[in-house]
Amino acid sequence: MTNLITGLIGIAGVCVFLGILLWWIKAVPLIIIAVLVMALLIWDFLKSLRADDTRAR
Repeated sequence: MTNLITGLIGIAGVCVFLGILLWWIKAVPLIIIAVLVMALLIWDFLKSLRADDTRAR
């Protein structure tokens, strides 16, 4: 449960940071990189939650 809460707080922080960055710098390559980074962040977060779930059993 702790990993879920801290992970969501971390993801929210990164989203806010990248959102502000993308608001001020409207460059297509930066938008593509930010979207890919967020996708990888969420994918890794879900993998870590699943790994913790299988270790708990």
